[in-house]
Amino acid sequence: MASAGRVCGLTSLANVVDRQEPRATRLEDVARLAGVSLSTASRVLNGSTRQVSAEMSRRVLEAARKLGYTPNVHAQAVARGTSNLVGLVVHDIADPYFSSIAAGVMRVADEHGLVVTVCNTIRDPDREIGYVALLRAQRARAVILVGSRFTDKELLTRLANEIDAFRRGGGRVACVSQRKLAADTVLPENRAGARALARDLVGLGHRRFAVLAGPETMLTARDRLAGFRDGLAAAGISLERDQIIHGAFTRDGGYAAAEELIRRGLDVTCVFAVNDVMAVGAIAAFRAHGVTVPADVSVAGFDDIVTLRDLVPSLTTVHLPLEEMGVEAARLAFGPEPGDTPRLVRVPGEVVLRESTRRLT
Repeated sequence: MASAGRVCGLTSLANVVDRQEPRATRLEDVARLAGVSLSTASRVLNGSTRQVSAEMSRRVLEAARKLGYTPNVHAQAVARGTSNLVGLVVHDIADPYFSSIAAGVMRVADEHGLVVTVCNTIRDPDREIGYVALLRAQRARAVILVGSRFTDKELLTRLANEIDAFRRGGGRVACVSQRKLAADTVLPENRAGARALARDLVGLGHRRFAVLAGPETMLTARDRLAGFRDGLAAAGISLERDQIIHGAFTRDGGYAAAEELIRRGLDVTCVFAVNDVMAVGAIAAFRAHGVTVPADVSVAGFDDIVTLRDLVPSLTTVHLPLEEMGVEAARLAFGPEPGDTPRLVRVPGEVVLRESTRRLT
């Protein structure tokens, strides 16, 4: 007698009945019920380009419905060398910057009949590399990487090698980030946008600034800090080391950086947070410590995320067309094959002055 596994209470072995999982319906079962060959059933259900008569197709589809047959998507991908799967690898899907870009990618994917799997790296570059490897193993049709590159050259090399392997397997790759990989790239012009923001804030009469600068290892944060510093320098204003506070690229990171600014007692009239979620956190910290925005200090951010519509006071920022950036990245990944040189789409930012920054008299 076959082993009955675990027996509970006083139940005797004689009364235990083996329970076996029902066998999954196979393609052979569908072909048999439809009265067609296995190859014909496969052509109907696995999306072959070879023609099958309407009557045979009807019989196969009806048999599949009756038997509850579901095609093996992984087997199809192995046979074709690719699948209808698209991997969208983002740093933090809870951040509206990434969710807005994801919305654009998904809109185009839906038009192409593709399924998007979102991989959330939590800003861990090792996790990002692992996701690309996993998507390659699953024979994803394309991978879209959204998020800043990091300063660590060894990590960049490992990611580049993984992407090269993905492309050699027939996959397509596009990025929304700096142009650091051999892939089509949508490049937000972070440095130029921050430089323009600095110019306009100086135009409001501000001369004493602090920057909530994000992580030093993240190129987006570095570019925005550098651009802002350039804009101030053009107006003859220097940004000293103690006026720059690094922290996480998150709402909580902005909150903590603003508290550090208060602790240091810096005499500033305007604070630039290198992304909007940090700016939101900073405003919350200022409010908690009795600092009024913009009466006591002005605050500006970068990105123009959708949740700013509900923020009081409304936030001065640099607008990026986030959803359209996702659309553009998807078009690069799903459209015609590029030539030998990866394509680059530059996306300029536009300064939007709102209530969080006041004009000094």
